[in-house]
Amino acid sequence: MSDVVTIPPHVPFLDAVATRWMAEIADDPQRSGDGLILLPSRRAARALTEAFLRHADGRPMLLPRIAPIGSLDESALALSGQEALDLPPAVEPLRRLATLTRLILQAGDAFGDVRTIDQAWPLAQALAELMDDAEWAECDLAERLPAAAEGDFAEHWHLTLRFLSIVTGIWPAWLAEEGVMNPAARQVALLHAQARRWHASPLPGGERLWAVGFTDAMPSVLAVLDAVLAMPGGRLVLPGVDLSLDEASWTALPDGHPQAGIARLLAGVGRNRADLAQWGDPPHDAGSGDAGMACPVDRGAVLARALLPAAALGEWLRDTTPVAMDGLSVLRAADQQEEAAAIALLLRQAIAEPGHRAALVTPDRGLAGRVAVELARWGVVADDSAGEPLGATPPAIFLRLVVQAATGGLSPVALLSLLKHPLAACGLSPGACRASARLLERALLRGPAPRPGIDGLRDRLAVARDDAHGALADRPDAPEDLAGFVDRVERCLAPLLTLVAAPAPGPVADLLAGLVEAAEALATTDDRAGADRLWAGEDGNVLGQHLAALIAFCDVLPAQGATILDGLLAASMAGQTVRSRRGLRGRDATALHPRIFIWGLMEARLQAVETMVLGALVETVWPPATDPGPWMSRPMRARVGLPSPERAIGQAAHDFVACACAAPRVVLSVPGRRDGAPTVPARWLVRLDAFLAGRDQALAAHPALSWLSRLDRPVDAPRPVAPPRPRPPLAARPRALTITEIETWMRDPYAIHARHILGLRRLKEIEEPADAADYGTIVHAALDRWFRQPAERRSAAGEAGLRATFAEELAAARLRPALAAWWAPRLARIAAWVVQAEAARASGQAGAVVTRTERSGTVELSGLPGGPFVLRGRADRIDRNGDGGLTLIDYKTGTLPRRKSVFAGWSSQLVLEAAMAERGAFGAELVGRARELLYWRLTGGPEAGEDLPVATGQELDDLIAASWDNLRGLIAMYDDPAQPYLSHPRPEEGPRFADYARLARVAEWSAARDEAGS
Repeated sequence: MSDVVTIPPHVPFLDAVATRWMAEIADDPQRSGDGLILLPSRRAARALTEAFLRHADGRPMLLPRIAPIGSLDESALALSGQEALDLPPAVEPLRRLATLTRLILQAGDAFGDVRTIDQAWPLAQALAELMDDAEWAECDLAERLPAAAEGDFAEHWHLTLRFLSIVTGIWPAWLAEEGVMNPAARQVALLHAQARRWHASPLPGGERLWAVGFTDAMPSVLAVLDAVLAMPGGRLVLPGVDLSLDEASWTALPDGHPQAGIARLLAGVGRNRADLAQWGDPPHDAGSGDAGMACPVDRGAVLARALLPAAALGEWLRDTTPVAMDGLSVLRAADQQEEAAAIALLLRQAIAEPGHRAALVTPDRGLAGRVAVELARWGVVADDSAGEPLGATPPAIFLRLVVQAATGGLSPVALLSLLKHPLAACGLSPGACRASARLLERALLRGPAPRPGIDGLRDRLAVARDDAHGALADRPDAPEDLAGFVDRVERCLAPLLTLVAAPAPGPVADLLAGLVEAAEALATTDDRAGADRLWAGEDGNVLGQHLAALIAFCDVLPAQGATILDGLLAASMAGQTVRSRRGLRGRDATALHPRIFIWGLMEARLQAVETMVLGALVETVWPPATDPGPWMSRPMRARVGLPSPERAIGQAAHDFVACACAAPRVVLSVPGRRDGAPTVPARWLVRLDAFLAGRDQALAAHPALSWLSRLDRPVDAPRPVAPPRPRPPLAARPRALTITEIETWMRDPYAIHARHILGLRRLKEIEEPADAADYGTIVHAALDRWFRQPAERRSAAGEAGLRATFAEELAAARLRPALAAWWAPRLARIAAWVVQAEAARASGQAGAVVTRTERSGTVELSGLPGGPFVLRGRADRIDRNGDGGLTLIDYKTGTLPRRKSVFAGWSSQLVLEAAMAERGAFGAELVGRARELLYWRLTGGPEAGEDLPVATGQELDDLIAASWDNLRGLIAMYDDPAQPYLSHPRPEEGPRFADYARLARVAEWSAARDEAGS
C-alpha cells in the first residue's frame, strides 16, 4: 500500500481518515488508540476528534493521539523529546516589538518622518513578520541581503537594506545576550528536532504515524513529513490532489493556483502524483455519520477545469458540453448589509431541516459579526469560534475612548462616547452614569463645542439654562447634579489628564499606568471595583495581560507625549484575537446553536457540513491583497529567497475549492459594494462564470435575496401615511407668538403645533459647526453695539472704530482659527459699506435722527374669537427721522425674501414690525407711521452691502394695513377648533428650515402626494 494517499474533494476528508484508521484494525476499539495522527492546526485536530466520535456512534473506543504539528512546545514533549529543553525560550512578542521599535526610532529620517512610537510600531510589526518569514523559509538574511537591491532599484530601498543589515547584525547578538529565541526560529528548531528524533528512534512496531490534511509546507515541516514517511507505519494523507492535470502544467503551476502548495509539498518529500493512492468514498454505514455530507462527485473536477492555469486554458475548448453544477449557487447582494441579512436567512432556513448543519466560511470578520447579529433576531446564537479581534472587544474600545477623551480636550463627541460606554460608571451605578451623561449632553454639550478641558465644561455650566437640568428626565435612573458629575469625571480622569498636560514627554510605562488608573476609576461602580469589571472575562483577561506586558517591556522606548497612546494601543493590538465569542456575551455557553457555525478560513479547512456559504468573495478579502510589506519589494523578496506573497493567494484558492466541495449545498456570496465602493468579484468566481458561459450555463441564483425582499414587509400592499391633521382644543392653542413664528405659522402650521402645543424643541447638534447663522449673529451684535453709541462718537471713530467692533465680536465668538480668518476680511468690508451708507443717509435727511437697535416690543390684538392675542417682535433697527416718520431696517446676511413673497404676506416680518410701531409696541419715542422699510443685505463679498427698499408712500401704507388684517384673519382662522395645523400646506411656499419634518413624516406622505399628482 502506498505511503502517500489522496482523498477526492467530494469525500468528507476527516470522516474518511477516521473510517480508514478504524478499518485497518477491523474496527477494534481496543487497538484504535495505538498510533499518532499529525494535523496542520488545533482546529483540525479537534475536528478529527469529532469525526472519530461520529464514527463510534456512541460506542466506547480509545482515540489515537492527535496533535497539531504547528503547536509543538514543551507541553508536547511526547513529540519533541528532551532536545526541546535545551532550546532557549521564545522572546515575548511585545518585548521583541518594543525593542525593534526602538531600533527604528534610532534610525532617524531613514524611513521618512517616523518620530513617535505609534508611527514606528507598525514598522516593527512588519519587520518581525519579515524575520519570521525568513526563519520559516530557513533563509539567512545576513548572507543574502547585500545582493537584494543590486541593479536598478530606488535609493530608498538601498537605505532600507542598510538598516536591515544593521538589524541582522545586532538582533542575533541581542537574542543571545538575553538568552531567548525568535518564536518562529524556535518552532523551526523544534520541528527539526522532532524529525531527527523519529529518524533515530522510530515508533514501536505496530504503531501507526499519519500526517493528514497538509496542503503546503515550509522546509522544517517537510523534514517532519519526510520522517513520517520513513516510519514503517508512516503515511501522508493529502486532501484533493488533482490527478487529471497534465504533467507540464503541474510542474509549472503559479503560486496562486489552488494546487501549487500541494505540488511543492510532494516535490519536497520526493513523491510524484503517480506514487499516490486514492481513497474513495468511505462506507456509509449507520455509524459513519457522513452520509448527509456527500458532495456531488463531479464538482471537484468541474472546479479544477474552471481554475486551470493560464497555459492550460485551451482545454476549455476541447469539450464544451454542459457540466453538472448540482447544489452550487450564487448570492449576489447589493452591499455588505444585504449580504449578511441574506446569509442569515439562508442559515436559518437550513436548520429547519432535522440534523442539518450549516456554516458560513469567510475571512471577513465584519461579515461574520453582521451575520451573527442578524441571526440573533430569531434567537439563534451562532458558534463564531474564530473569536474576535482584541481591539474590537468592549474593554479595549473603552481604553481607547479614555485616551481619545483625555487627549482630545474632552471634546463633546469623545467625552460622550466614553461616558455612554457600558463600562463607564464614575463611582455611580451604570444607569445613573448614563443618565448623567445624557443630561450633560443636553445641558452643556449640544451646540458649538465648549473650550477644551474641564474648565470649558465648567464655563458652559455657569451659563447653562436652568430648565436644561430637568428637561427630558431619565427614568428610572436619576442623573446626578451636573456640577457634581463634572467633578467626578475630573477625578476619574485626573491620572491621565495630568500626563496629557505635562510640558515634557514622559516614560511610556508611566503613560500606560496613568491610562490604567484612569480607566479603572471610570469603570468603578457604587458596589464594584473598576478593576473587577474591566479585566473580567476572557477578553478582559487577555487585554490585562497585554497591557501588563506593554508596561513591562516598553521601558526600552524613549519618552513620549500622551498623544501617542491611542496609536500605540491600536498598533499593539493589531492582529491579536480573543477566543471569546461576541454572540455569547451576556449569555450562557449552552445558548450556542449546535448546528450553526461561523468559521474563518483556517477553521474551515478539512471541515464538512450539509450547507456551506462562502462569504465576501471579493478581491482583497478572499483572496487577500498581496502586499510584500514595507521592508522589501516583490523582486527583492525573490532574490533573498523568501516566499512570494502569491503563496497566500494559492492557499486561499485551495480553501475556496475545498470549501466549495465540503457540502452538498454550497452558496457563493459576493456583495456588490463594500464600504460604499464597488467591489471586484473574486477571481475564482469570475473564472467559474466564464467557464460556464462557454457552455451556455450560469450559476443558479440562490433565492435568499427574494426571501429578504419579503422580510419585515406588511402582509397587505403598503399604504402611504396620511399627512397629520391635528386639531387641538382652543384652550391648548397658543395665544402669543413672535413675528418670526407668524411666518412659520403660515408656511408650516404643524411646526407651531409641535413647538407650542406639544412642547417639543429641536436639539442642537453635538459640536455644531459655525454656519451662516453664527455669521449673522456676529454682524447683528456688532451693529447693535455700534449704533447704541451717540452719533458724535460714531462719527469720530469712523470706519476704523466699526472695524474694531466687528473684530471684537469675531474674537468673542471663539471660532476655529481658519473660519475666523475667512470671515475677518468680509466683516471689514461690511464695516466700510455701513459707514458709507450711513454717511449717504445722513446727507439726505433733515433734522436729528433717533436710532434704536435690537428693540423688543409687544402688542395685543383684541376682538378675536379666541380672546386676546399677543404679538412679540424684535426690530434690528428703527430710526425716527426729523419729520417724525419711521424707517425700519432689517439686516440680512443671507438670502433676501422675494418682493412677491413680501406683498403676498409670506415674508411679512418687517411689515408687521412697522404695524407694531404704529401701535406703540416699541415705546413712546418710536410711535409713528413707517415712511420707509429697508433691507440691508450684508454679505461682505465683492459687493459688501446692498440697500434694498421694500415700499414707500401709499403702497407702503396699504401693505402694512393688509398685513395686519391678514394677521387678524390668520388668528381668527385658528381660533376655530375645526381648523387643523397642517404640515407644509403649500409646498411651493414651504419653510426654509423644517425642524419638525421628520416628526410629521413629510418624506413619506409628500412622496405619495407627488406620485399621485404625476
